[in-house]
Amino acid sequence: MMSRFLTALLACATLLAPLSTLAAPEPEAEADAPAVLVVRGAATAGEAPQVRTFDDAELAALPQYGYTVTTPWYPKPQHFEGPLLRDILKAAGLPGRQLSLRALNDYMIAVPRDDAERYDVIVARKRNGKPMSVRDKGPLFVMYPFDKVPALQQTEYFRRCVWQLSEIDLE
Repeated sequence: MMSRFLTALLACATLLAPLSTLAAPEPEAEADAPAVLVVRGAATAGEAPQVRTFDDAELAALPQYGYTVTTPWYPKPQHFEGPLLRDILKAAGLPGRQLSLRALNDYMIAVPRDDAERYDVIVARKRNGKPMSVRDKGPLFVMYPFDKVPALQQTEYFRRCVWQLSEIDLE
């Protein structure tokens, strides 16, 4: 009698063992936040360029600056906030005197690194206090202090205001 009971118990255990794998799944590790900005250093002889990526939280952790500025893209002055371009370049720690700014739509323009040092160029994450969607020229929009430095109010600098900024290549 006892052997029948043990046999039945072992049979039940054998049948139920696979069901334990159907229990609540282990929580998955949080996926890394997606990069919103890629900064590439110049390639050196025989080596691939160094790359530094930033997600939104990393950009938000840098000192944030803001100003209200008149631009050709909006009928009224807008307030832009984000880290300074020079702070991003410093955080990336990559050399180069010339920047190539590239947008999500592959628009690209060369900008002297000196612009980042001479002017408070913001890589804006917010417009009027709100994050910018891709539809609204975001998530990153390079903005020059046009109202603080009137000499910047010319086509050459307007063209450097890359919206939907996704990459910076240093040369």
